[in-house]
Amino acid sequence: MNKINKQPLSSMGFGFIDPAFIPKGKDEFYLRNRQHRSKTQYRKLRAKEIQTLVRNNNSADNWNNLEVAFTFDPKLIKRCSFFGKIRIGKLEPFIHEFNDLRKPVGIYNSTIISCDIGDHAVIDQVRFMSHIITGNNVILVNIKELSSTDHAKFGNGIVKVGEDPSVRIWMELANENGGRKVLPFSGMLPGDAWIWSKYRDNTRLLEKLQEFTDNKFDRERGYYGKIGDRTVIKNCAIIKDAWIGTDAYIKGANKLKNITILSSAEASTQIGEGCEMVNGIVGNGCRIFYGVKAVRFVMGTNAQLKYGARLINSYLGDNSTISCCEVLNSLLFPGHEQHHNNSFLCAAVIQGQSNLAAGATIGSNHNSRAADGELVASRGFWPGLCVSLKHNSYFASFSMLAKGDFQSEINNRLPFSLISNDTAKNELVIMPGYWFEYNFYALARNSEKYAVRDGRTDKRIYLEYDYLAPDTINEMLEAITLLSSSTGQAYAKKKRLKDNQSFTAIGSALLQNNPAIVEQLTLLLNDAENSRRPVRLTKVNAAYRNYHRLIRYYCVKALFSIKPKGTDWMQYVKTRCQKVPQQPAAWVNVGGQLLPAQALDQLMKKICTGKIDSWDQIHDWYRKQSNRYQTDRIEHALSVLLLITDTRPNRLSRKKIISLVDEAEETEAWIMSQIKKSREKDYHNPFRKMLYTNEKEMEQVMGKLDHNPFIKSLEAKQALFFQQAAQLRLVLARKKN
Repeated sequence: MNKINKQPLSSMGFGFIDPAFIPKGKDEFYLRNRQHRSKTQYRKLRAKEIQTLVRNNNSADNWNNLEVAFTFDPKLIKRCSFFGKIRIGKLEPFIHEFNDLRKPVGIYNSTIISCDIGDHAVIDQVRFMSHIITGNNVILVNIKELSSTDHAKFGNGIVKVGEDPSVRIWMELANENGGRKVLPFSGMLPGDAWIWSKYRDNTRLLEKLQEFTDNKFDRERGYYGKIGDRTVIKNCAIIKDAWIGTDAYIKGANKLKNITILSSAEASTQIGEGCEMVNGIVGNGCRIFYGVKAVRFVMGTNAQLKYGARLINSYLGDNSTISCCEVLNSLLFPGHEQHHNNSFLCAAVIQGQSNLAAGATIGSNHNSRAADGELVASRGFWPGLCVSLKHNSYFASFSMLAKGDFQSEINNRLPFSLISNDTAKNELVIMPGYWFEYNFYALARNSEKYAVRDGRTDKRIYLEYDYLAPDTINEMLEAITLLSSSTGQAYAKKKRLKDNQSFTAIGSALLQNNPAIVEQLTLLLNDAENSRRPVRLTKVNAAYRNYHRLIRYYCVKALFSIKPKGTDWMQYVKTRCQKVPQQPAAWVNVGGQLLPAQALDQLMKKICTGKIDSWDQIHDWYRKQSNRYQTDRIEHALSVLLLITDTRPNRLSRKKIISLVDEAEETEAWIMSQIKKSREKDYHNPFRKMLYTNEKEMEQVMGKLDHNPFIKSLEAKQALFFQQAAQLRLVLARKKN
């Protein structure tokens, strides 16, 4: 039986906060008054104004509870009911127009309970508006319920005074069993979510992060819902316990509950028809349209949900788009793309610049024994059509999977790979370095497009989109060792060599000096799949060569950035090389921001010891690390340079640098040729051309290859590269050894 509590009509709009939770010396409006930052001076209604209001079919439980601005036209309020304490800003005879909506300023056909309404508001057909504070020039039209409760948390994972901790909202990221759950909060960055969900063995860290979240927000009861200046809301059903920023546009939403919707004049957030969003945070500049369902979630800045997408227990990073498909229990770094109604992603950490094709099924308990499986994919993850993966799996950066069912766990440590099933031979086939040989255009465009699409208004935290960066370089260094070891093992098996020899040394020598012999070997990769079938490597010679040349190319590009003042360039570089570690430092992708692992360790120690004691300080630390990223990147490149060339700092010579610059210019030309070559295939493919009557029709549809704007932009960058190379040669020529 429903329990209906009957109270006197005079109590309507009062008693919002239980007296037990009101601090001594305060009244129930103390938090409301703190929230109400308007400079408007209010007054009581005049007798003639009350008469006009009554004549316009308005009613109030007590007209003395209404306060209005000194500039107030009572004729602009019609057919409304008022309860509790009401404050109304300036009302003057204007019309507000937004898109195709034109409405007169004023309050019409609405029930208002204990609200503060800003200047020149348009409120029409809001059936139930309770405990809300609006900014100026808002437009609220045709809303069934717009209300707030005394225990509103606006999507933040906190508990209010007197609440049972069991009501706390957790976001169960990266694992369906909740073993990596975190508390969502307004302003949460993907790096915050990653650190919190990753380091579960550090109990002190977890305690501090929960403490930071609790301390970030008041636990007091009685905060009103807020709607910022110039926000437009129309044709919505239920908006409850919502904190909405300025300049938002919400139309046709079914339900928005326990939610913060960040929005600003520079980055307006829009929510469209049929959307239902509960227990979450929406970032600035987001776009959410057409039947989206989101529960227990955080969306970063400039993210999109469209066309029936489902986002549940997940974090969606900045500049990402999910259309149609379903995403559960996942942590998605900035630059994630997922479309098509039949894509499914669950219990995964996808580290950005990713794209899931139609039919991709990345599940957990759907293809493993229990709901505790996980998948981690580094940057550039691209499972193709109808790919099915089994948890637990790991994929190095820029892994592409060809269409197929992968029925065993995969551990791919080879970046830029194509992974496929050879069903005829019952083998898993990995082609390392696939992108460099067969689709460099898409690889280069991947880096460029995400930088262009970065719609964050605050870019103080640097997001790395270059396919050559400390994380991928370190992966290529590891891959070189894996390829060498696999080659050495295959050769030793064929020649029946003793097991005590170094397979890596044997393989490295063969790959460098006898590629023809390598071509004749069957190369297998150990521990790459949890199955009895072999994992075969293909195109290893090309991958080994390309890994090396691109690593050296990365190092030379870093040298271009070194510009000492008043010091011999060569001596300066030698001095810096003496200070870098002999082995390149490990790097970590923390929510799209690349950090030296040592720096991340220091951050966590500072958190645990109390030297950093808030989320704001953590975010300041991120920004400081971003400011030194280019310096750290150069130091990493110098360390890699010494390793890859097997050179000591004091043996680094001008001749060696010039040789590396010469090779880098060749690599730059090769990269451009590979980019054009991979795009030219679309123009020469007879199965593409067969649908066009002639060349002119094809050019009208596809555009001319010579006019491709992306290639044009790369050609400009290539010209700059050659210019920098020439300048470095001049610098080196100024003083000889």
